[in-house]
Order: sequence, then C-alpha cells, then structure tokens
Amino acid sequence: MTPLPPGPSTPAIVQGVQFAFWPDRYFTECERRYGDPFTLRMPVGVPFVLFSAPAAVKEIFVGDEEDLRGGEANEVLRPLIGPLSILFLDGAPHERARRLMMPPFHGERLLAYGSLMREIVDAAIDRWPVGRPFPIQAEMQAVTLDVILRTVFGVEGVRMVELRDLLRRYLTAAANPTLLWPVFHWDLGGWSPWGRLVRLRRRIDELLRAEFARRRAPGAPVHDDVLSLLVAARDADGRPMPDDELCDEMMTLLLAGHETTATALSWTVHRILEHPEVRERLVEEVRGVLAGGRVAPEHVQRLDYLDATIKETLRLNPVIPDVGRRLAKPMRIGGVDLPAGVAVAPCIYLTHRRPDVWPDPLRFDPARFLGKRPNPYEFFPFGGGVRRCLGMAFSLFEMKVVLAEVLSRVELAAVPGYRVRLVRRSITFAPSEGMPVVVQRRAA
Repeated sequence: MTPLPPGPSTPAIVQGVQFAFWPDRYFTECERRYGDPFTLRMPVGVPFVLFSAPAAVKEIFVGDEEDLRGGEANEVLRPLIGPLSILFLDGAPHERARRLMMPPFHGERLLAYGSLMREIVDAAIDRWPVGRPFPIQAEMQAVTLDVILRTVFGVEGVRMVELRDLLRRYLTAAANPTLLWPVFHWDLGGWSPWGRLVRLRRRIDELLRAEFARRRAPGAPVHDDVLSLLVAARDADGRPMPDDELCDEMMTLLLAGHETTATALSWTVHRILEHPEVRERLVEEVRGVLAGGRVAPEHVQRLDYLDATIKETLRLNPVIPDVGRRLAKPMRIGGVDLPAGVAVAPCIYLTHRRPDVWPDPLRFDPARFLGKRPNPYEFFPFGGGVRRCLGMAFSLFEMKVVLAEVLSRVELAAVPGYRVRLVRRSITFAPSEGMPVVVQRRAA
C-alpha cells in the first residue's frame, strides 16, 4: 500500500479532539513538525492529507471531478444537513444541482436584495444598547438569519417567527463539533443532544414542506425569493426539484449562508477594532461614498477599502479551515503519490499564512487586496474549482451592506480586557465568547 505523508501518530480520537477544540494551534504545530503535506486521522471518515502549497492546491482544484470527489469528502456533514444536499453530490448530479441553484445569487437579483439587507441590519442596530457590552456574533447571526429567511426562504409573519425560532435552536444545538462524530448520534429522546437535533429537523422539514405546497398551489401569489425560484426551477429534462432535495438544499443554504457569513462579519469587526487606522479609513470611505445618505446597492461596488478589509480578514481568519476531495483512484499531487480512497484537503488556514506567498503573513494589511485580484490558489476562503461556494457573491455583498451601515451609524469598541481566541462552532472557526463589543455612541 502506498504510504501516506507523515503526520501525528496519536490515536484518532486524540487527533479529533485537538482538531475540534484547538484547530489553529494543531494545524500550525503539525505543519511545523511534519512539513507540507501532512496526514491527519479523525474518529470519522478516511485519512486526509492537508496541503498548503499553491501549486498542489491548483492541482486539486483543476483536477477531474470524477477523480477528486468533493461530495464524498463532505460525508461528515451528511447527518446534519441531509443526504440530498449539493454538498454531497458529485459528477453530473452535482452539476445539475449547481445549475439550478446558481441564478438567484448573482447579477441584478443580488442587487435587489440590498435594500432588504439594509432594513434588517438597521432594525438590529436600533436594538443595540449604548455603553453595555453585548456579543456581536449573536447580533450578526440574528441579522444573517433574517436575511436568509426573507431573501432565501421568503417567509414572513407567524411562519417566519416559528421557523426562525426552530432554526436558531437547531444551529445552537449543532454548534457542538463532537456531534459531527457518529459515535454521538444516539437518539435517547428530546433531552439528548442528538435526539434534540433529530426532532428539531423533523419540525423544520414539516414547515418547509408546507411552504413548498403553498408555493405550488393554483393561484398562489408570486414570490421573488430563492425558494420560489427553486420550486419553479426545472432541469434539462423538465423535472422539478423533489421536496426531499429542496429540504436538504434549504438547510445547506442556511448553514452555508447564515452561520459562515455571521462569523466572517464578527471576525471583520474584531480586525477593525484592533486597528484604529483601518477603522478611520473605512469610516472616511463610507461617509464619502454614502454622501450623507443611506447604504444602497449601488454603493457597494465603490467601497474598495471595505472590500479589501473583508478579504484581508478572510485571509487571516477564514471561517472554514479546509476543503476536501476524496481520491477515486491513485494520484500524484504536489509531488506525492497517494492511494485511492484517501482525502486531500487544500488547507485554507495554512495557505493564507504562508510567508512565501504573503510577506509578513500575520500582519493585518488590507492594502494587500487593493487594486489586485488574488490568485485563486493562494486565497480561497470560499473554496475553489467547480465546488467554489455558489453563495460567495451573495455573502460578500451582504457583508459590505451590513458593515457599511454599522460604520455609518455607530461607533463600536472592544470590551476592555477581552482577548479573542479562535473556537470551533461545528465546522467553523469563530471568535471566542461571541466577540463582545460596546456601542460608544450613535451617529447624530
């Protein structure tokens, strides 16, 4: 059997615990000890080989999808999201699902969501207390969840209240990274962690199926949200998306477009507060572009320094640490021969911190991204290749709307004595304690 690159020899459960609770330190220490690439073995799934060299990342992203199977590499998420999600598809089924789901997240339709995003963040800012600490992560989660519910799910009123409550409870329960391990999938009733998730998901699916039926009913009002577009979508053979698949895709969009965006927003706030000179330049840019008005969709493309600040944050604080592909056949990647069946993983966290790619890599400097298009094999916070996140443009657009409105309306400060740490929330890297902040003053 072809030997794998070196890596820790500790039991899989020990590696899993370190990966779950101290991932940044674990990645850094493994690369220091074993070099690039190195192999990790988790309590679930196959061994995976992590690469950080851009040349190897490129080989993985441009390789044949039939040989490098991203759906099989995501198996650990299947119980949380559902087996029919685009995340677990490969080949022609993946291509079909992506073609159906891509249109609502780009072009004019994306711009149409801008005013609604601003309305949602304005309502949140109005609730923020002055002079009293509060966790910005929770607030950003509330904002991005409402954005998802209204632009993607398109629900309002009583149905929105119930669905929002169920989704919040589901995401809170699912944040425990150990629930990614099948050994903890014991349904012992509603009081047990896994049993609680099962029952919440069952009720969420019931609400979603009722919503699908409402959209399909004769004479139903026409909606302009993502769900309505997906209900109406047809593949090349004229077939609609089945309800089971729609449920799983809605959960995919929720997890991929809500939790990740809220976490990226929280990290960006942290970086802005950590660097007063960056904040001052951002406030100046926002005031200049808005010219005393409110954030509008047409403003977003002119906020160049804000765009660069978000990207520099995603470089140093990527929300997802790596992306995987499972080898369907033996392959040579990065000069290393690998057997079929193992997973290869471009490591976002380590690639974004390589000193040969990013000079003085730990320094926060948005100017790295001004007037430059980053190399997609050196900077890939949304993944890459045919599996790059289809909501990337939506997420970046939403982040700019939210942050521009925050910068124009309030002055935030970090809580004295707070020291940020990276913590794991399910598959994401989040700031500790919800990133507490204080509103010092509101704009006149």
